[in-house]
Amino acid sequence: MIPAFELSVLNVISVAITSYLIGSVPFGLILAKLMGLGNLRDIGSGNIGATNVLRTGNKLAAILTLAFDLGKGALAVLTASLFCGEAAAQIAGLASFLGHCFPVWLKFKGGKGVATFIGILLALSWPAGILICLTWLSTAFISRISSLSALISSATSIFWIWFLDKPDAVFVITILTIFIWLRHKNNILRIIAGKETKINK
Repeated sequence: MIPAFELSVLNVISVAITSYLIGSVPFGLILAKLMGLGNLRDIGSGNIGATNVLRTGNKLAAILTLAFDLGKGALAVLTASLFCGEAAAQIAGLASFLGHCFPVWLKFKGGKGVATFIGILLALSWPAGILICLTWLSTAFISRISSLSALISSATSIFWIWFLDKPDAVFVITILTIFIWLRHKNNILRIIAGKETKINK
C-alpha cells in the first residue's frame, strides 16, 4: 500500500534532492584514498562498497565503509521523517539509495546499494531491519557468498516489512529490492554457473 501523500511539491523536491546528495557520498572511495589503499575502481570488482573495500585486505576500512554506507541511508530516512513525516521518509529512502547507486560525482556509476538498503530498512522499521541483517549473516555463514546473501535478504525484506511492522512501506521496499536484483545480474549469472567469488577468497 502506497503511503498517503501529504507533502507539497516543494517539500518532495527538497527531500529527494537532499537525500540523493546524502546517499551519493562515496565513502568507500574516500576511505580507500585516505587510508592509502589505492583506487577502488582498479581493485577487484571496481565497486565502491564494503565488499570490494575488503578485497584491499584492510578490514577496518571495510567495516567503516559498511557503517557509513548504512548510516547515510538511515540518516536520510530519519531526517525526512523528523521534519516531514512518514511519506517523506520513504521518498528519502528511495532517493538516498539512488544516490548511492548513481552518484553524480562518479558519472552515475556507484555501488550496488546493499548496505544503504539495510540502513534505510533499519530506519523505517528497526525490527524488520534486524531480521534482514540476521538473514544476511546466516546466508553468508552457510554459503560464504556475499552477493547471494544480499539477494536473499533483500527478497525476504518485503515479507518482513509487511508482516512485522510497516505494511505501508512494502511498495518502496519492493522497488529497492528490484533495483538490488537488477544491479546483481552479473553476480546471479556467476552464482548459477558456480563461479561467484566467496567471502573468504
